Amino acid sequence: MAKTSKSAIKETLKVRRLGIDTYRENVAYLHRECELYRAEGFQALSKVKICADGRRILAVLNVVDDDNIVTPTDLGLSEEAFAKLGVSEGHLVSVEHAEPPASMDAVRRKIAGERLSQEDFYHIISDITDMRYSKTEISAFLVASGQTDMDRDEVFFLTRAMLESGEQLDWNESLVADKHCIGGIPGNRTSMLVVPIVAAHGMLIPKTSSRAITSPAGTSDTMEVLANVELNIKKLHDIVRKHRACLAWGGTAELSPADDIMIAVERPLGIDSIGQMVASILSKKLSAGSTHLLIDIPVGPTAKVRQMRQAQRLRKLFEFVADQLAIHLEVVITDGRQPVGSGIGPVLECRDVMQVLQNSPDAPDDLRQKSLRLAGRVLEFDPDVRGGKGYAIARDILDSGRALEMMDTIIKAQGVQTKTFELGKLTHDVLSPSTGVVVNIDNLQMAHIARFAGAPIDKGAGVDLFKKLGDKVKKGEPLYRIHAEFPSDFSFALTLCERDSGYLIGKEEQIPKAFVEF
Repeated sequence: MAKTSKSAIKETLKVRRLGIDTYRENVAYLHRECELYRAEGFQALSKVKICADGRRILAVLNVVDDDNIVTPTDLGLSEEAFAKLGVSEGHLVSVEHAEPPASMDAVRRKIAGERLSQEDFYHIISDITDMRYSKTEISAFLVASGQTDMDRDEVFFLTRAMLESGEQLDWNESLVADKHCIGGIPGNRTSMLVVPIVAAHGMLIPKTSSRAITSPAGTSDTMEVLANVELNIKKLHDIVRKHRACLAWGGTAELSPADDIMIAVERPLGIDSIGQMVASILSKKLSAGSTHLLIDIPVGPTAKVRQMRQAQRLRKLFEFVADQLAIHLEVVITDGRQPVGSGIGPVLECRDVMQVLQNSPDAPDDLRQKSLRLAGRVLEFDPDVRGGKGYAIARDILDSGRALEMMDTIIKAQGVQTKTFELGKLTHDVLSPSTGVVVNIDNLQMAHIARFAGAPIDKGAGVDLFKKLGDKVKKGEPLYRIHAEFPSDFSFALTLCERDSGYLIGKEEQIPKAFVEF
């Protein structure tokens, strides 16, 4: 029998969809006895190029010894890789070594503390977008960029490279508004209130958001309780043109796709450096066609930004990069001493938002007031709205029911969520250890407890707050309730809050001062 040539072997592997979620990373699986594996000298975790019918993807290779996963004549693909390749199961493909990304040289220079050029960032982001980087290599870039602290020009270079890596929407309007919070404050779902208020006024506000990175819920995670958030560009464009607004996830719209790939690595590592954060936010907003942007920087003892001078430094960085990219940007510094609203986790935060929209007497007043003030500032981008009048207009829109009507319109346009998400059935009340006043609520600890309970993956998991800063409590009175769906998550959350409940009970004079610019 004649020996099979390498070129012939390359064309004889059949695609097999393995149903493995590798979360924004292409992964391929070859059997150790595969002729191609032996002939080409592949190694586990090396990068391979897979081609079929003119289509091409790059993937990380995993080596398999079990015929039940892949046979020696199969090429197994993860869900992400199978969708990207776009061929049917059984289709013949070729597999060969992928060239290592040339831009890794720039990453190594960044690790050594060098300053990178615009061209360096273009090459890095291009290779990340093309899936030439493994998650390990992306991690190296993120850690190097965070640890060596990019200067303001590098942040601008990175932002522009990320912006130009994907689609960019153009609404052909002189005023396209948006609002974004830098995060770090649980329950801070103001965007889901600002957007319908601003849209009801008639302004264009196409809101695209990321999913949670290190928090128990992002705007997209919470909006998904009510509606479909994974909109392609055409549907997003049609909805915004017709209704003046959307509340969508930016990932499926391919807006700054490198950002979504990097977020997939940042999430498990808990990385959220200042430079990466500014580049992520501004690249997404500019990709969505925003011309006017309001940035919310909460300041508090356990917020991302803990001192006023840090907030001012971050404000200047945002303003510098925004000025270079010709977007009108304003920054407000808000109270970040405690969670906003009563719920932490998608279902609980969605409850708070709908209570505010419905003008319910049970609605959390801090969420209502902050949302109105932010919406008022966005409304003042409108040249027909006099400075200082925005809050009153926003309040009238909310009180009249027009904001609720607009939210219902947005939900129907995006597609009403067909799944029903219930609160986690496993519950535990955390009780006050003493009588006094709530003088501190640790944002980070409360976020950790909610995440350990299962949020945002389990939308009904989280923490329901009964007491806020300044509230009087008696010993044994409930401070908050933990909700979880699975016993293991429930156990993790209980263990964490037993170590540190996140609450401090003391005297009223111990309550930290608020830094607020409204």
